[in-house]
Amino acid sequence: VPLKKHSLLGVLAVFLFCLLYRYERHIHTQYKQDGFLLVPDSRCNVNPPFLVILVTSATNKNKARSAIRQTWGKETTIGNNRIVTYFLLGYSAHYQQQLLDESLQHNDIIQQNFTDSYYNLTTKVLMGMEWVTRFCPSASFVMKTDTDMFVNIYYLFNRRPIRNKKSKCYAGEAEYPYRRYPPFCAGTGYIFSADIAKKVWEVSAQEAKFKLEDIYIALCLAKLKVVPVKMHSVKTFYSSKVKFSVCRFWKLVTSHGMSPLEIQISWKAMIHLKVLHRIYYKVN
Repeated sequence: VPLKKHSLLGVLAVFLFCLLYRYERHIHTQYKQDGFLLVPDSRCNVNPPFLVILVTSATNKNKARSAIRQTWGKETTIGNNRIVTYFLLGYSAHYQQQLLDESLQHNDIIQQNFTDSYYNLTTKVLMGMEWVTRFCPSASFVMKTDTDMFVNIYYLFNRRPIRNKKSKCYAGEAEYPYRRYPPFCAGTGYIFSADIAKKVWEVSAQEAKFKLEDIYIALCLAKLKVVPVKMHSVKTFYSSKVKFSVCRFWKLVTSHGMSPLEIQISWKAMIHLKVLHRIYYKVN
């Protein structure tokens, strides 16, 4: 009996080794072929999404990613429109195993081999556009946002450069010598059609990188002669934190500076309101 037990354990060990080897080989080959460390199986060719939400995330923000997965970032269908969410990350040796595990479990990580840092946000967003262009061009729209954002998926700006060196949005005159930025949408959340993602990614080869990704995207759009437009006459995209109330959040798209817990609480309240609306209209 002990011999059989050891034999079974040996077979299981060999099986697990082969499985791990095939997985690592798959990841390595995928990177060699596609230039990505991690990509999700999006099923874009089978079931094209109406909206792809790309969320820039730091490698250590696993709690924020988890909160988003449980709330507004969970794959859903509204009407007949499929909405999917993916996280954009650079590389960090310290967190790579965790990201591999997340990718296997949730199938929502897009990653290339560049250092994950705040000043690589431009590279990160361009990576997202490259992914849409190459792997999901059939998507109708793309939205870019951040991990500290509340996004109300059911309700679906000309500024001077900041010269204060203490600001994280600081841009020196050597980096950007002009007095004004082109019209742009704040990096906390903006939506563009998938064909624009392709055009921006292509024209980015001709435009020098700029560390503020929302401004950089605006520079690429200006080169393409594409002008951002407001979706509503009433403000719905907030780049600052909005004090929560169910009625107020029901009529906005984004609120900035939300903690993982605040995102979860706000989302639950929104879902409860949505259920009450359905019950009310069924009764009446």
